[in-house]
Amino acid sequence: MTLPTTGCQISKKHVLLSEILAVTSVMRKNSRWASGAHTLTARDSALARDLGLRRSTPSTVIQKNGRLSQEADLMGGFQELRRTIWDVDDIQGLPLPVLLGPFFALIRSPLSNGPITSAALSALHSFFVCNLISGNSISLEPALVELSSTVSHCKFEASDSSGDEVVLLKIMTVILDCIVTNSVGGFLGDVEICEMLETVLTTACQMRLSEILRRSAESTMVSIVRTIFGRLHTLDPTAEEARLLVNEEEPQHGEISMSVPTSATDTGDFPSQESEGVTSAEQEDTTSVTLEDTERSSAAEVEVPPETPSTPRPYGLPALLELLRVLVNILDPNDQVHTDSTRLTALVILNSAIETSGTVIGDYPSLSSLILDPGCKYLFQLARSDHPSVLQAALRTITTVFQTMRIHLKLQQELFLAFSIDRLAAPPQLKPINSKKNNNPTSPRPGTPAIGTPILGPVDTELELDKGSPVPSRPPVQPARGDTRDLMLETLSQLCRHPSSMVDLYVNYDCDINCENLFERLIEFLTKGVYPWQYSSAFDAQQLHSQYLCLDLLLAFVDDMAARAEGRSESWPSDFLLTDSLMQDKSRKKLVLTGAARFNSKPKSGIAFLEENKLIYSDLSPDVSRARSLAIFLKSCTRLDKRLLGDYISKPDNLELLKEFIGLFDFKDKPIADAMRDMLETFRLPGESQQIARITETFASIYFASGPAEIKTEDAVYVLAYSVIMLNTDLHNPQIRKRMAIEDYQRNLRGVNGGANFSPEYLQNIYDSIRKREIVMPEEHTGQLGFEYAWKELLTRSRQSGPFLMCNSALFDLDMFKTIWKPLISAIAYAFISFDDDYVIQRAISGFRQCATLAGHFHLPDVFDFVVVSLSQATSLLSENLPTQVPNYPVVEVEGQSVTVSSLSVKFGTNFKGQLAAVVLFNIVNGNGNALREGWTQIFEMFQNLFIHSLLPMRMLQMEDFLGGVTMIPLRGGQPSRPAPRSDGGLLSTLSSYLMTPYSASSDHIVPEATDSEVESTMCTIDCITSCRLDELYAQTIQLDSEALVAAIRALEALAHERTITKWKQESDELTTAFNTPSAGDGTFTLPYDPASVFLLETMVSIACQTSRPILFEHLSALLSASTHYSVLLIERAVVALLRLCLILAQKESHSSLHSS
Repeated sequence: MTLPTTGCQISKKHVLLSEILAVTSVMRKNSRWASGAHTLTARDSALARDLGLRRSTPSTVIQKNGRLSQEADLMGGFQELRRTIWDVDDIQGLPLPVLLGPFFALIRSPLSNGPITSAALSALHSFFVCNLISGNSISLEPALVELSSTVSHCKFEASDSSGDEVVLLKIMTVILDCIVTNSVGGFLGDVEICEMLETVLTTACQMRLSEILRRSAESTMVSIVRTIFGRLHTLDPTAEEARLLVNEEEPQHGEISMSVPTSATDTGDFPSQESEGVTSAEQEDTTSVTLEDTERSSAAEVEVPPETPSTPRPYGLPALLELLRVLVNILDPNDQVHTDSTRLTALVILNSAIETSGTVIGDYPSLSSLILDPGCKYLFQLARSDHPSVLQAALRTITTVFQTMRIHLKLQQELFLAFSIDRLAAPPQLKPINSKKNNNPTSPRPGTPAIGTPILGPVDTELELDKGSPVPSRPPVQPARGDTRDLMLETLSQLCRHPSSMVDLYVNYDCDINCENLFERLIEFLTKGVYPWQYSSAFDAQQLHSQYLCLDLLLAFVDDMAARAEGRSESWPSDFLLTDSLMQDKSRKKLVLTGAARFNSKPKSGIAFLEENKLIYSDLSPDVSRARSLAIFLKSCTRLDKRLLGDYISKPDNLELLKEFIGLFDFKDKPIADAMRDMLETFRLPGESQQIARITETFASIYFASGPAEIKTEDAVYVLAYSVIMLNTDLHNPQIRKRMAIEDYQRNLRGVNGGANFSPEYLQNIYDSIRKREIVMPEEHTGQLGFEYAWKELLTRSRQSGPFLMCNSALFDLDMFKTIWKPLISAIAYAFISFDDDYVIQRAISGFRQCATLAGHFHLPDVFDFVVVSLSQATSLLSENLPTQVPNYPVVEVEGQSVTVSSLSVKFGTNFKGQLAAVVLFNIVNGNGNALREGWTQIFEMFQNLFIHSLLPMRMLQMEDFLGGVTMIPLRGGQPSRPAPRSDGGLLSTLSSYLMTPYSASSDHIVPEATDSEVESTMCTIDCITSCRLDELYAQTIQLDSEALVAAIRALEALAHERTITKWKQESDELTTAFNTPSAGDGTFTLPYDPASVFLLETMVSIACQTSRPILFEHLSALLSASTHYSVLLIERAVVALLRLCLILAQKESHSSLHSS
């Protein structure tokens, strides 16, 4: 792309002449270039020779040194160019190397200084701007080759550092012009691209340069990388990969190589005024990236390169691969050559490259394999960096890699997500706290949870493993705190925000026997993360942000699942694994994990469980014995305790199992050190010498049967195996100071090979193999060595794990939802109750609605009940101790309506969050009553509380008379009847009797005044209750399906039973104890009138008249059989209810008779 500028509208010849004048003017300002005679002398001699004249040479000229001659040649080059173009109208008809040659020579010359080189580079920039250098130029390719070499070998005498950095800045500008902003970039070859990239990268990584220059170079590098990696979208992957192989075998246009030096030296300032050769590539310190090209001109050469080099092919995969290789190598955190600042620069550039490439990068095996290993390996290690900027850049690059190459990174993503969850999870010693204390007691009724939201505590790993959890024991990691925690949590959120993310986790990991249950672990972490943890107050703001992020991810998951339930999902691809197969693997995985957990606790118990569930011994055949079947499982199961496994298979009773276990290894053509390494990485050697001997003997027998080279006897294998174990300990145990030398090792093995010696080369190979690569036994994998081992295992597994399946399918939603609904809804309820942010509250309300919708969609009444229970706790309408006698609340007239100002109406009117919860709750239940079971208890509890405070709709306050018509349920009855205390107690008994009376006659008729604020709060409560549409829900209960209707009646009967039979027994026992008289227990004590019990009875009768009469009959029978225990009105209503039921039954019987006749 050419930048449109006004300079493009004038003659290119004018531009060239102007730039020649500008450069030579700067040259003449320097005393060394001031005399024009130096330039003319050589040309005068040439003219004389052409005319046949002889000229004498002045002594001053004879004494000129070679340096002055070079200066004259440089100046003369510009004069010669001016003469060449003077009579040419269209200079674009001239070869481009001719036009640019003097400028190139001056830039490469070590005799130049900063201002002169800067002027020459500015001239090149002008040529790009005015299209003097364009895709139509003659001999463009050789000119670009020379341009690349020139800017990569720019030399000038150092002056002041700021002036020198201006030169470097202009070099960046010319390179940017050449590759990005002009149309000539496509004509560059791989070698030229590498040269210029190295120049810019070196400047960006050079710590002794100023910050602004390094940042400018970094910005230039990013722009170039985005341009060149954008070519991946237009290239043919197959052709480019083939071209790469050809170039590796026989480079055609120079060596394409960028390397990172392995030694570091101290960096310093620019050279002094007298020094020469300040460059952007060759004279940088060795911590920079340098190009190793044997065909480049040396530092002292100033001759113009040949103008007709071989035409390079347009750059492509070779150059991109080389740059990617250099960037990845810089990231190695164990390479002490590079600093964190250098790695930060490399991370920024690498991220830009991957962002530009997008998913296309996966089509190029050479690039994707480099990202997979060692790219991901270094990135994951940098994710533990303490350097905030490096950590942020590494995490950003990791998310970019997963976003573009997720299908190729199944196990890499598993490792990173497990690591992130481990670092973000709260330490075991920290317990979740409830920031808002709730002193309400727990409800005594079954099915009614505590008012406080359930708190999720840390998971006990062993307990979960016994239940089938896939979380294996792993070494503890340092928990992330402060900004690091926020950064990692944001990264985790970014990785899991696409609609199918949770489905993908479930399918690829939870349904894979060899992977962790990442979906379950992530949801468990997020639900716990919604609750606060015991951090210091300094982290309160960060902790709240962390809680919001966890909640946001949970609600996004619910939203995505609800969208799939509405039909916005994808069909399961036919080329993927069958869903039934995946679900079978999920079920089998749970059994395997449970069996492994039991084996780790008690091997015999584990074996019995595995056999019972047909995980072993189900494949028995003439070729597969019981021992082999068990050995196959023990070797393939990654969840077993490796120490316990080694001890178990080496017991005397399990010798056949040991043979089958070791027989599963393929030792054909494998050196003994590698064979031992493969075997000892599957289990830990036991400590008893006899057990080690059994393992070694069995190994020797099986290894010798594979026909190893040079070993003559089985005994020789036995001795060699022991020697390998001892050598590994000797060379790598930090407590051993004097290491075994190769001569010692050879001397120890003399004559053991059937009486002969092993060849020195054979023992040398064993020694070198152990020295270079320690045999790391299981459970010793810690630190860097442990990471290397784990990474090697990951790469081995990745070759067999298959691709990462991605599909926003709804086929797994039911199983996913059934697994996590309880902690999910508890977390949403806690957030709704505890958080004050309006957006969060709104999201929580939406989450409640969606969970209820999903419960109905999946036909899960338990889930619907839990939603109702959680919301009912947030309403504050549940009351554990409703008064038997209703206080005298003031009644006021508001807009022609009588309004009772009660304590509940005032309190609830000021509880905005409780009002929200009530509206959401009843809107969810309205129309969904058939999905409710245990939740009816909370619904009717709230109904009776609202009834006591005169807040229910009129229709729900009425009771039906037997003879027709309706009347209001009275809120007050007569005084309670209590047995008269004995009169021999004197003053003390009289005082006690007075204090035991709940309402004295003097206070019965005192009605307090209602304030304006109380009236206003009451009106808010009435408006809220109206929005809840309770009368509609009450009407719907009669139309419920039989199962939901029975559940509703049982809930009513439980509440009514508690306020009548249970309460009478409780109070009579209290009176018997208080007054020490049996009169209460003989039936003379009567409960005072309780309007709530009448309300519950009337509601139950209205519903039960349709069905479920046995439950109602049981309650009526209990009341009528002890009628003296209860108020007259309650017994009267019980009789009316019984008569109504009898009438209904009689009518039903008559209908049946008519039908039969």
